[in-house]
Amino acid sequence: MSTEATNTPTANFLRTIVSDDLASGKHQTVVTRFPPEPNGYLHIGHAKSICLNFGLARDFGGVCHLRFDDTNPVKEDTEYIESIKESVRWLGFDWGEHLYHASEYFEQLYQWAEYLIGQGKAYVDDLSPEQMKEYRGTLTEAGKESPFRGRTVEESLDQFRRMRAGEFTDGMKVLRAKIDMASPNMNLRDPVLYRILHTSHPHVGDAWCIYPMYDFTHGQSDAIEGITHSICTLEFESHRPLYEWFLENLPVPAKPRQYEFARLNLSYTVMSKRKLQELVQTGLVNGWDDPRMPTIMGLKRRGFTPASIRTFCDRIGVGRSDAWIGYELLEDCVRNDLNDNALRAMAVLHPIKLIIDNYPEDKTEEFEVANHPSKPELGTRKLPFSREIIIDVDDFMENPSKGFHRLTVGGEVKLKYAYVVKCTGMIKDEQGRVVELHADYDPGSTNGPMTSDGRKIKGVIHWLSAPHAATVEARLFDRLFSDANPDRGGADYKQFLNPESLQTLPECRVEAALLATAPGQSFQFERLGYFCADQKDSQPGKPVFNRVVTLRDTWGGKN
Repeated sequence: MSTEATNTPTANFLRTIVSDDLASGKHQTVVTRFPPEPNGYLHIGHAKSICLNFGLARDFGGVCHLRFDDTNPVKEDTEYIESIKESVRWLGFDWGEHLYHASEYFEQLYQWAEYLIGQGKAYVDDLSPEQMKEYRGTLTEAGKESPFRGRTVEESLDQFRRMRAGEFTDGMKVLRAKIDMASPNMNLRDPVLYRILHTSHPHVGDAWCIYPMYDFTHGQSDAIEGITHSICTLEFESHRPLYEWFLENLPVPAKPRQYEFARLNLSYTVMSKRKLQELVQTGLVNGWDDPRMPTIMGLKRRGFTPASIRTFCDRIGVGRSDAWIGYELLEDCVRNDLNDNALRAMAVLHPIKLIIDNYPEDKTEEFEVANHPSKPELGTRKLPFSREIIIDVDDFMENPSKGFHRLTVGGEVKLKYAYVVKCTGMIKDEQGRVVELHADYDPGSTNGPMTSDGRKIKGVIHWLSAPHAATVEARLFDRLFSDANPDRGGADYKQFLNPESLQTLPECRVEAALLATAPGQSFQFERLGYFCADQKDSQPGKPVFNRVVTLRDTWGGKN
């Protein structure tokens, strides 16, 4: 277990259960597990489960297993397996020697399936999927028993062994538990235990052509591994009676207990793996690790930090009631982390040249500035200053609105760390766009926002020396959806995709030293936000900067 992931935990009902179980002697140690299905990349909701399961094991001196519940080879891929491992490690956790696959238990699961048949508690069914759905009933009407439910033990056992031997085609037969077709809990209406899939498995190859269902695999895998606290999200609450039925009716080596907690519902996102996969496959995003995606790898590439996500998971808590969490809380967590730890730098996203006419043409001077305003131990750097500087287009307004305190013709502004300048004129192109500004500077105004004659200047803007600045690409990422609940019932979530979720700016200017930025390194671009060098598209000497988050919440008025 990593020592990096040591956020002080917040009390919750699961911590109380674990503490009481240890104090009473019910368990001598804690064994939890994080059991993802390798059918996609993990998202921020999985991060909550990772922090919870690994965190409980860490805090109570136990272990947490990483187990791939790989029961459906049709949807699984080694790419997903590797991305899951990377996500868990990146968040600051490690499973050590406790890496498992449910497919490792396929032989034992098969033997237990035969055991259920021998006990008269399972049977091979020939109903088609459509017929099975019809026979299952509804929430208000009991189901009907399959005409194959009365098969003898010998016949079902023979049929099941022939299923394993590959004699039947996909979907031709299934193995079902014999429980109660009249149960008010639909999961107990003779659930399917095995289906036929003539598909190669990413972990066990072609050894099997029948595969166990998730519900038949999960609890027994917990029992094999000696899991003490099997923690799931609330949608599995109705599955718990089936989980317990299997444990009661099979000769398992242990009887773990399932507990449920509320899943994460995050505004401005979708959490369905199917829908995230649809976004990827239809090209609406640029892969699972697109920095706009709520996947852990997407957040990592965007520039979110492991500490910020762990803090977020701790702040939202662990409860039993579903609730919506505002995306701004996630942003606030990374903003606070980067504010404390990111070095400062100057950048201009929408550059326009400003010529200081009364500054000597052949002169260059340097201003020494702190790399972090509250951490002197991080040192200083020198900003070159010359006659031609670059400012941001947004810091100039020809016809200023009320309350605009930046640059206007005839107006004054403080260049941060440098001089006060007064705009004396502008040059426009044939389309009437301002393409160049001119100004004079006050040589005695480097000490704070004061002019040499003692006047205080309200506006402060950032800048770069034109001859010394480097050109880079910046990508301004925003929320993928413009609606807080794009996944609400009945609506096509894709209609709420935010057309401004990505703006690419290929001609941004930055301090020349930033050309040596390593992929994944973050900065606060002063007055603009927090930016991180893209970990995939950055090249040596040619970083691409992703905006992680703005300096403050810009969506507050939209929520």
